[in-house]
Amino acid sequence: MPKSDAELTIRPSRGAAEYPALVEIWRSAVRATHEFLAPEDFARIEGLLAEAYFPAVELLVAERAGEPVGFAGIAEGSLEMLFVSNAARGGGVGSALLAEAVRAHAVTRVDVNEQNPGAHGFYLSRGFVEVGRSPIDGDGRPYPILHLALEAPAGA
Repeated sequence: MPKSDAELTIRPSRGAAEYPALVEIWRSAVRATHEFLAPEDFARIEGLLAEAYFPAVELLVAERAGEPVGFAGIAEGSLEMLFVSNAARGGGVGSALLAEAVRAHAVTRVDVNEQNPGAHGFYLSRGFVEVGRSPIDGDGRPYPILHLALEAPAGA
């Protein structure tokens, strides 16, 4: 994937006015990484992003040259969502969002679809370890979820 030389900035979301851009990032990312997601589930989730999911989390937005390229959603120490535009994948956006979520927002947990090995490997390579598994997702659908937590530093 192409990498941009423009500086990456992480900022709080500007609210509902930018939800359409975030939905587009989600759509791009999910189409590239979630081949397992049934079309009806894709449509259902997409329809709930702006009305239910985004308002339920603290949103961080990554932008380059003033354009959003990724976002993360945080709630109570858990990373609830992290998506990077397919065009920006491989450029450090996800790493920067995760680092900010951990550093400034005390994130220590994340759930990841078992059928998304790229995301699973991403979190494992950044210090998360598996602490559990659910055979279905939070909506009762057949998408197994791996529960991950940051490994405690030695002596903690």
